[in-house]
Amino acid sequence: MKIDTKNLDAMIDKFVAPSGSKISLKKDFATQIKLQDVNKEELKSALEAGKALLAKEQDKLYASRSHGLLVVIQAMDAAGKDSTIKHVMSGVNPQGCQVSSFKAPSAEELNHDYLWRCSRVAPERGYIGIFNRSYYEEVLITKVHPEFLVKQNLPPELRDKNIYKRRYEEINSYEKYLVNNGISVLKFFLHVSKDEQRKRFLERIDLQEKNWKFSAQDAFERERWDDYQDAYQQCISSTSTKLAPWYVVPADYKPLTRLFVAHVIYKTLKDLKLKYPAITSEQRKQLIEAKEMLEK
Repeated sequence: MKIDTKNLDAMIDKFVAPSGSKISLKKDFATQIKLQDVNKEELKSALEAGKALLAKEQDKLYASRSHGLLVVIQAMDAAGKDSTIKHVMSGVNPQGCQVSSFKAPSAEELNHDYLWRCSRVAPERGYIGIFNRSYYEEVLITKVHPEFLVKQNLPPELRDKNIYKRRYEEINSYEKYLVNNGISVLKFFLHVSKDEQRKRFLERIDLQEKNWKFSAQDAFERERWDDYQDAYQQCISSTSTKLAPWYVVPADYKPLTRLFVAHVIYKTLKDLKLKYPAITSEQRKQLIEAKEMLEK
């Protein structure tokens, strides 16, 4: 199979969670896709080619300052968030790209609304902002661990049964607000299987150079796998919109995951029809004069 833009477009269309529809991660989306007659080297070459195309579009984004792009990456532990960011964004201009990782909220962050810590580092026009985890943790981990919600010091009457319905609506409104201000929003759920997660956890334990990636807490969280899957299904079903779609990307084979994510980002920027800033006739005249001076 030849890996080209047309084939990638057809594949990634299948990863989009439809707006306004209830999805099932198990039934509707695969964790792995096998491409016949395609080896790892071909995937690596395709990724390098994709990164070059992405770099050109990002250069125009940075120069024009008319649009921005927010990329949200969510996943279960060991799905490959860090490595995907590392490989996909390695070819772009670092001056126009920033990565924000969101761990457990600090005391200061808990004293603000749940969107505050993310919105304060949202990308400005001209930039690609990448959120490694995001405000979506507030409708995911707090669902699995309600005790974290208590720590947010919300008035008791606001911790009612409708809190997550309200938060879905608030997130949708926030993302619509970003889009209406020139900041496109892309959301990726790296869909890894439970068996593949187990293999990666064991690798992190067995390989000394990967020990730092593993925490005993990861094994305990794995016991809540089904709860997290339910939380993700409800979240994606409620917040995948035409303006800010969710892409449920197969994550069992990392080279393909990276290729798919890179292509979606490139395609999104390409569709913006970005152009380098046009110069005025006076600026053109100044350029000609400067060239004459330099050539002398």
